[in-house]
Amino acid sequence: MIKQVGLSNCGTLPDFGNFRVSKDEMYDRYKGVTELMPFAKAVSAKTHNFNEAGEETQTDYTRMMKIVLDAGYHGYVGIEYEGSAIPEPEGIKASKKLLEKVREQLRRDNRHQA
Repeated sequence: MIKQVGLSNCGTLPDFGNFRVSKDEMYDRYKGVTELMPFAKAVSAKTHNFNEAGEETQTDYTRMMKIVLDAGYHGYVGIEYEGSAIPEPEGIKASKKLLEKVREQLRRDNRHQA
């Protein structure tokens, strides 16, 4: 669809948590983000719940952010917290902390590969 529109100001907003096909079926979120990234104008880092280590329980953020960066994207990444285990302000802060942790991990990994 985006290719058919053919406008440079028309793109996608890959959302790490928006891949429900039907009530009972989910589309693979990693495949979906990979498919949407070439047209991304922004990215939505959706979180729901965190484990004791501060990792998101439904999405592998290291894997997901590697997909985002491998697509050549260096724009904004919005935070969208939809969990209920902690208050929204704390969920947003936990999401930001996770993204910062992943950013540092990917930077370290890139330095070791160079």
